[in-house]
Amino acid sequence: MADITKEYTNGEITVLWKPTVCIHSAICFRGLPSVFHPKEKPWVKIEGAPSEEIKSQIDKCPSGALSYFSNS
Repeated sequence: MADITKEYTNGEITVLWKPTVCIHSAICFRGLPSVFHPKEKPWVKIEGAPSEEIKSQIDKCPSGALSYFSNS
């Protein structure tokens, strides 16, 4: 299977998602439903919350499928 990485940015941070790593624990969208919308495309609406809230939620991802980096 291909090593796919999707990127979503708000200019301040970039969120990375690796769908082949994701275990679909639902922690992301249960914790921050204003950003993570699994039934929509794109499913990450990075403008839905401040960067610090997004980073805090991503830090809870058990599989490591979600990560981020600062753009500065």
